[in-house]
Amino acid sequence: MKNIAVNSIANYQRLSRKRIIFLWGIGTFLVLAGITDMLIGSSSLTLPDAFRILFEGPSVRGKYNSIVWGIRLPMTLTCFCVGASLGLAGEQMQTILNNPLASPYTLGVSSAAGFGAALSVIYGFPFLPAKWLNVPLSALMFALIASVVIAYSSSRRSGGDTKTMILFGIVITFFFSALQSLLQYMATQSQAAEILHWLFGSLSKATWSGVAVCSVVFAVIFGVSIKFSWSLTALSAGEDRAKSLGINTVVLRVQTFIMSALLTATAVSYVGSIGFVGLVAPHFARIYVGEDQRYLAPASAIFGIAILLVSSIISKRIKTGVIIPVGIITNLVGVCFLAYQVMRGKTS
Repeated sequence: MKNIAVNSIANYQRLSRKRIIFLWGIGTFLVLAGITDMLIGSSSLTLPDAFRILFEGPSVRGKYNSIVWGIRLPMTLTCFCVGASLGLAGEQMQTILNNPLASPYTLGVSSAAGFGAALSVIYGFPFLPAKWLNVPLSALMFALIASVVIAYSSSRRSGGDTKTMILFGIVITFFFSALQSLLQYMATQSQAAEILHWLFGSLSKATWSGVAVCSVVFAVIFGVSIKFSWSLTALSAGEDRAKSLGINTVVLRVQTFIMSALLTATAVSYVGSIGFVGLVAPHFARIYVGEDQRYLAPASAIFGIAILLVSSIISKRIKTGVIIPVGIITNLVGVCFLAYQVMRGKTS
């Protein structure tokens, strides 16, 4: 028995080391992909020039300095914070709902944000003097409202039952999609074009303020989710097992749902609707690190960044001088991945 216990501990430690090494390896890939993403563009910027401009700082004036610090670097950093937020949010959704096809976009958060953005484009809601803040703030507000409605309704009526939460999410999705379509029908041609551009999901309007807000929200929620990692790991093993360990699964589900919704709402409020990242990233993470939340949460965030960075690079290379909305690329990647999973007969 003693030898079995020693071997089990040794195997677990070996597995943990492999997971840590894998995460460091993917982290290295992200650095290289981030540098590549920053270099790609219509202007001929070399790697030495890019590093020189970065070390000089934003205060130095120049053509390439403005391009790097004003356009490319915010777009690349947006890939990091938004990709991490969507990847972590998707993993949390799939864990609490015990559904490999769950994501913030299947539960109405994205459609609510789209309605908020459309409302702001047409009517200027919430009527702030700084007009550039209206669209992201309106999208954030309606995404959070939808999340609170889903969490409150499901916890009050069914004790946090997963099926009820999914059904409420579907109701919210179709409700806000209908309202959004109504607003698009009522909009002028220019307003409809702006709404459509937002719904595509684009990094072209990335700003330093968006990077700052999204990064802070992710850092705080990631820290809290790591604190709940043991409880979430137990929940992924089954409802009954989690309850037998003294975990209040209803409270855990509602808290985690609100955190994932806040991550998604913050991310989409700045870049628009970017689909499939929250669905695909956790699947890749589970393949390599398993269900242990101490590794699954950071791995999902890392894969979310990787998917968005690769999509950003592809979006710049399809047509010279044109940046395709990154949401179109992530949708294509997600569709291909789901088709591959279905052909293999797997859903997780």
